[in-house]
Amino acid sequence: MIDAENGGAFSRLKSAVGSIGIPTWIIAGLWAIVLSAGYYKGISVETLLSDTIRRVGMNGVLVLAMVPAIQSGTGPNFALPIGISCGLFALITAIEFDYTGASWLIMSILFSIPIAGVVGYLYGKLLNAVKGSEMTIATYTGFSIVAFMCLIWLVVPFSHPNMGWFMGEGLRETIQLDAIKGANVLNNFAIFNIGGEVVIPTSDDEKGQTFVITEIEKKTTTINIKEVEIPEVKGGGITPTFYIGDIKLPTVIGGKGIRIIKTDSTELPAVRRGITIPTGLLLVFAFFSVLVWLFFRSKAGIAISAGGLNPRFAQAAGLNIDRSRVWANILSTMLGAIGIIIYSQSYGYAQLYQAPMMMAFPAVAAILIGGATASRAKISHVVIGVILFQGLLTTALPVTNALFEGTDLSEIARMVIQNGVILFALTQVKRGG
Repeated sequence: MIDAENGGAFSRLKSAVGSIGIPTWIIAGLWAIVLSAGYYKGISVETLLSDTIRRVGMNGVLVLAMVPAIQSGTGPNFALPIGISCGLFALITAIEFDYTGASWLIMSILFSIPIAGVVGYLYGKLLNAVKGSEMTIATYTGFSIVAFMCLIWLVVPFSHPNMGWFMGEGLRETIQLDAIKGANVLNNFAIFNIGGEVVIPTSDDEKGQTFVITEIEKKTTTINIKEVEIPEVKGGGITPTFYIGDIKLPTVIGGKGIRIIKTDSTELPAVRRGITIPTGLLLVFAFFSVLVWLFFRSKAGIAISAGGLNPRFAQAAGLNIDRSRVWANILSTMLGAIGIIIYSQSYGYAQLYQAPMMMAFPAVAAILIGGATASRAKISHVVIGVILFQGLLTTALPVTNALFEGTDLSEIARMVIQNGVILFALTQVKRGG
């Protein structure tokens, strides 16, 4: 009886591991090891996780653009720079029309949809003409579009002062979005922290003593701890704001309260913010993920999936495979265009010219690390893959520098980690095909 139960448990464990994929578990284990090494070297794990979460939201929609292409049977969309170029053109068009802040973000997305729709249609027609060589053609098509857009950025007749060169014609290589209040629009929406602590300078001998405020009633207007005041902020509830004399500190809100550590330091207070959650950024990623999930449960989405899984059977059933492939690539190009707009607002800059050249490869690597193959992809593969890939990439760089003190290995580590994971991902493409 016991042997049967143990056998059943082992079978369920094997099934769970197999459903996710051993390579995915290996990457997850490697990320856990790197996080542990960072903690051992004194690197803030909260900061590493905060950066990972932010980069998941930044890159999520770009990875999501892989799903329609893979499901249609054309393979991972190595021509993602096509959609990215459409999004960048829409982005600078919105700037040219003097949109700022949230309105700039909304109009950029609205401008990008028809542009990417037309370009995606033409790209889908191209792939139908080269069946069997989609991934090779896609890669060089993406490279060619980037080169072509370099000419467009030089001759486009836009004259907004925040985009043009100080001398000569054309657009700058990097456009700063702070100038139009477009940086971190989504990141700062309903942003909050989990955990965190504030170091308060003091002259007494209570160094290291910890005060924990576990409850703050909404009716309370001020709580005094030595020189620290926590005033009520309008809008309901209490948002703690710390002061030392006239110095206002950044807000830090803990899960169960606020931890304040007293120290005899005479310098300005050091703030550890805990884990930062960019709510707006994650909500937008979730929104587009749900949209894609719903689309592939519609009649058109099922037709795309059927054509990608078994083209001959789908064609025998009366489905128009070529039309489904075109629609899939239109959707993929639109998601790529929207994805780069979301990425740019989070990054704080829009990068033109050669910047989009290699952006397809991390997106392809992420979804394949998440468990997708060259012919099947799900939303869960997007979520798992972007978390693992961006988490490993974000975490490994500072940890590598900490482990090899006295050297600057950040760029070398970035190349080794990113290209190593992409190489692994490309072997998965071959196996999936």
